[in-house]
Amino acid sequence: VQLQASGGGMVQAGGSLRLSCAASGSRFRINDMNWHRQAPGKQRELVAGISSGGNTNYADSVKGRFTISRDNAKNTVYLQMNNLKPEDTAVYYCEADYTTPDPVVGRVWGQGTQVTVSS
Repeated sequence: VQLQASGGGMVQAGGSLRLSCAASGSRFRINDMNWHRQAPGKQRELVAGISSGGNTNYADSVKGRFTISRDNAKNTVYLQMNNLKPEDTAVYYCEADYTTPDPVVGRVWGQGTQVTVSS
């Protein structure tokens, strides 16, 4: 299973970006999908998560501004980021937990996409 993230970029404070992350491979089922971020000099932190049933959770710092969603038919998770702030600047990583028919339970990470918010 592999994850491919896209949608990062540079935006001014107050702007919006939408990140996407698509899973590919064969014979797998994606369970929870999450977005994490890591700013320079800081630890990686969980930003938002969504279960296969659509239950969501958010870090306090992004509640009311970010929305996580998923398209199970496309094995894709999205992160809509509104009212961006300079402190949202970070590399954003998607992560997914999956199972296979073997059965194998695993976790996979995407390659990271840079989000830069200027003041």
